[in-house]
Amino acid sequence: MTTLIFGVDVSTSAAHGDNPVTAARAAERLGYDFVSASDHPCGDHPSYETPTLLTWIAAHTSRIAVATRVLGVPFRRPAMVAKMAASLDLLSGGRFILGLGAGHADTEIDALGGPVPSARAKVEGLAEAVQIIRGAWTGSGYSHRGQYHSAHDLEMQPRPAHRIPMWLGTFGPRALAVTGQLADGWIPSLGFAPPDRIPAMRQRIDAAAEEAGRDAADIQGIYNVGIRLDPDASPQPGFLTGSPTQIIAQLNSHLELGFTGFNFQPTGPGRADQVARIAEEILPSMRGQAGKDA
Repeated sequence: MTTLIFGVDVSTSAAHGDNPVTAARAAERLGYDFVSASDHPCGDHPSYETPTLLTWIAAHTSRIAVATRVLGVPFRRPAMVAKMAASLDLLSGGRFILGLGAGHADTEIDALGGPVPSARAKVEGLAEAVQIIRGAWTGSGYSHRGQYHSAHDLEMQPRPAHRIPMWLGTFGPRALAVTGQLADGWIPSLGFAPPDRIPAMRQRIDAAAEEAGRDAADIQGIYNVGIRLDPDASPQPGFLTGSPTQIIAQLNSHLELGFTGFNFQPTGPGRADQVARIAEEILPSMRGQAGKDA
């Protein structure tokens, strides 16, 4: 039986009147499987630091998982990310999903003290970070001497009680290969990876997994999609728009590409109403269809 998972974005905004905890509690009540938050630690718009926000959300919910979508590796030392992730997962009762990315916004990396890696260095640094994080979780006296990240005789307790999922937000050929070699999941965004590109991208992941001796089927695919439930909404690149029937048809076409999960980013006015309508008018049909197809 195919088990579909559905998540929804929560804003990291710290502006007056914004309340991410209220949004996360609503998502839990509505039956979403996880909430996610992006990672943009600097800028002129007030915002919360992502793992701190997700810890606060986890403390005020009981069932729903919390996911970083995705942490920029150049912002933090991988060994400290490992410590943060293990702590949050243990404190939340196993509800943390660690999403990682190579680091998109060079201006943010520079603002936080850099140095700004080249495109190749970002991808190689991402691979090293995943290895260090896993090593910190599983090895005693773990060492890794990488070109970009290192750990030396690292002891880290307590270790995670289970395998924390690592989802990578990757798009280029080298980064996709890293996903196939090392990740538990792939979370591309519709705006950067449209459906016509997905088969070739997934083929790259699967080939790298097989070369690494892994089962490609173990790498979950989660599509990060903008969405507007409105039959009168104008089509937008990178967004799903339309009536419930139209959006369900679009989502089903994405399932045919191999995705088994979606992370929704509702757009436009009435965001809270959109989150509720998606849960009530979209998710039951999608989950019911998955059960029929099993």
